Amino acid sequence: MIGVLLGMRKNTLILLGFMLLKFLLQYCLVLPEYDLHRDEYLHLDQANHLAWGFQSVPPFTSWVALLIRELGNDIFWVRFFPSLWGALTLLVVWKTTEALKGDRLALMLGALGVLLSVLLRLNQLFQPNSFDVLCWTLLYYILIRYINSKEPRWLYAGAVIFALAFYNKYNIGFLLLGLLPAILLTEHRQMLSRKALYGALLLGLLLVLPNLWWQYSNGFPVIGHMKELAASQLVNVNRADFLKEQLLYFIGSIHLLLLALYALFFYKPFAPYRLFGYALVFTLAIFAYFKAKGYYAIGLYPVFLAFGTVYLSHLLRPRWRMIAAPVLVAVPILVFLPLYQVAFPNRTPEYIINHQDRYQKFGLLRWEDGKDHPLPQDFADMLGWSELANKVDSVHATLARSGNTLVLCDNYGQAGAINYYSKRGIRAVTFNADYINWFDLSRPYVNLVRIKTFEGPDTEMEETAKFFAKAALADSIANPHAREFRTRIYRFEQAHIDVNARIAAEIKEVKSR
Repeated sequence: MIGVLLGMRKNTLILLGFMLLKFLLQYCLVLPEYDLHRDEYLHLDQANHLAWGFQSVPPFTSWVALLIRELGNDIFWVRFFPSLWGALTLLVVWKTTEALKGDRLALMLGALGVLLSVLLRLNQLFQPNSFDVLCWTLLYYILIRYINSKEPRWLYAGAVIFALAFYNKYNIGFLLLGLLPAILLTEHRQMLSRKALYGALLLGLLLVLPNLWWQYSNGFPVIGHMKELAASQLVNVNRADFLKEQLLYFIGSIHLLLLALYALFFYKPFAPYRLFGYALVFTLAIFAYFKAKGYYAIGLYPVFLAFGTVYLSHLLRPRWRMIAAPVLVAVPILVFLPLYQVAFPNRTPEYIINHQDRYQKFGLLRWEDGKDHPLPQDFADMLGWSELANKVDSVHATLARSGNTLVLCDNYGQAGAINYYSKRGIRAVTFNADYINWFDLSRPYVNLVRIKTFEGPDTEMEETAKFFAKAALADSIANPHAREFRTRIYRFEQAHIDVNARIAAEIKEVKSR
């Protein structure tokens, strides 16, 4: 009995060590030369416009952004919460391994698989993706516990977690789309005859109703967002590339994922869990059919690490375990080392440009436009933002005495970054994304600071200067590595027109498209 307790205590210490290491790595693998990512600024700004839904995402991220704002809104807290979701994902994989009767070696290999994976990059960013992966993993864990116990409480717990996941990202719907045919193909289709399942479904529906009502009341903006996404980004997604990317996400533990897939179909003790094998196949097929981005499917894999490690530990005979264990631990570490060089913003832009072959080999220089660029897109999206905000602050200060000034941007990254870094309390807006609903037209504007993305010939001065007494190109983004390089900052002073009426008409036109 004492030996069992000591073993449990040791397992707990090992788990806490892995979780602490996960936290530390999230902060260590990004250089201070990089700002936050373009998308993070939008999510942080949503804290200032709380609602039951947004055009781009459901409201969960805005709730976390509100907490970050109350904690001081600094970068430490911005990175804390995705790091927390990553550490909790590791915890759930550990608990899943325990539910499958895995030993200490299985527990450690599963934790190592989560630690040295794509999640190290994903959990650096304040986006819905980290919590999405946690919810996928947690729902699969709950399903395993239900299969093991047949207790209805697990179904109701699943409904609550699904509702949280739904409020975070609609991507969770693909989990259900993949699970339904998998359940029908196995003996678990008997679940469909149990009242508890329908009670759980009703609970889940009631919990997500506020967001569904918001979507209905606002004309289902998620549909327009998906159409825009499909036209501008998903159109460049290649299904073959989508499948190749799946191999890279947990490349150091790919052998565990393959073992898991084999075991789920052919290993008799795993027969009750065969639906997970079918679910993997169906879900990947659905994602590929819709030409989804590769990272949409990341939530599929953590639970398979648990299956793979437990099956592997069952295969190892005692006399081979002492020899195999160090090798199995070393494999993900050795595979991670070359990825450490390229997968994270832990190298300066100059270094990356001088070693592009390393990044190109992994396809990291390919952007959403289908073309290769000098830096990975995510890294280029983390540069130039504080520079932009500081320069806009300076321009805005020169206009402060002559009347109210509107700061109008081309995209949500520009607006969000200005609002995050501005020391003048500027509330920049744009006709892009959720900002279309955040214009404050309650006060008349007489000046304009216009942020214009550089896209070749620029006609901004020609088109806008005629409406103002004074006009000038005030500044531009000088960081050559930023995606916003050469983005221009114009200042227009003392309007001859009703700026507010003009903006209101433009908002109406954008919303009618």
